Amino acid sequence: MSDRQTAWLLLPRPIRRLPADLAAVVVLTLLTLGSVFLPVINETPLRVIFGLGFVLFLPGYALIAALFPEKGQTATEDDKQTQTEVGTETGTEPSPVPGTDAAEVDDSQAATPSEHAHQQEGIDGIERVALSFGLSIAIVPLIGLVLNFTPWGIRLAPIALSVTVFTFVCVGVAARQRHKLPAEEQFQVPYRSWIGAGKAELFNPDSRVDAALNIALVVSVLLAVGSVGYAVAVPPQGEQFSEFYLLSESEDGELVADGYPNELAVGEQSELIVGIGNNEYETTTYTVVVQLQTVEQDENTTVVRDREEVDRFQTTVDHNSTHHEPHTLRPTQSGEDLRVKYLLYKGTAPESPAEENAYRDLHIWIDVVESR
Repeated sequence: MSDRQTAWLLLPRPIRRLPADLAAVVVLTLLTLGSVFLPVINETPLRVIFGLGFVLFLPGYALIAALFPEKGQTATEDDKQTQTEVGTETGTEPSPVPGTDAAEVDDSQAATPSEHAHQQEGIDGIERVALSFGLSIAIVPLIGLVLNFTPWGIRLAPIALSVTVFTFVCVGVAARQRHKLPAEEQFQVPYRSWIGAGKAELFNPDSRVDAALNIALVVSVLLAVGSVGYAVAVPPQGEQFSEFYLLSESEDGELVADGYPNELAVGEQSELIVGIGNNEYETTTYTVVVQLQTVEQDENTTVVRDREEVDRFQTTVDHNSTHHEPHTLRPTQSGEDLRVKYLLYKGTAPESPAEENAYRDLHIWIDVVESR
């Protein structure tokens, strides 16, 4: 008990004053922000687990708590008995004469049940959960729509902070509304009675059949949770591939897939950039071989008559990362319609690099003159 009290006192005072369900909303929201923005943690499955609840449940629950601070009312046995007695008395006693004092008293008493029913506006737990999911699905896209017309746009940080602010505002309103109500009318999550009922059902079943069913239920829940956790922790691997492209720098300093040289002189330089994108789901070492080729067209086939290696480099790229390698093209022989061939290999290149044995390849055409 002392450990629980110590852990409770570690929470900030404003959170300790909140009802248990609203304090849980605040704590879960803060844990979600930590799992999204903290390094290392944001690469674990915790980001997905907390993120789903943050988007699909917490904003709607906070709004429902603000709109309906009172608990749901259900008819008790005493209420039913009272209604039966009133109905019996109404059926046996003669109706008062209209216009008399007795008729006015009877009208006021008849209005009391309807007024009492009008005050019982709370919703039960199942309705709260259902509405929480529905409203969350509506609230988050609306927040994104509003952010779309702001300078921040629809990005991770603005979305997360906006949903957090909305949730905290609703929690504050909900707490204030509940404190205005008498204690017996405030909504409370009966978690203690649920825990007690669960313990009694699991450890003190009425029969062996109930015990077997309880064991089967626990096993089923554990299997379901384990399956979901495994699916989140070990997602199916997608298609493995590498991107390979050639860029140049425009006049305003931007990298574009255009502006390649059409004509160079022997020994003249042209600065290009070789891009490699790793989607192989592992850190990969690449080798790039650059060749200046003399080719001929034989019907519909391109035949390489001569090839000269003009550059070669190697780089290691992490999964889901991109590497840009500055490359200086400097032809050493002249000719028309020469093909500059870029060959990409995973690992080391073979002794005779060619298009046929390359993992990826690309090329540009240039004319090389003796001098300008």
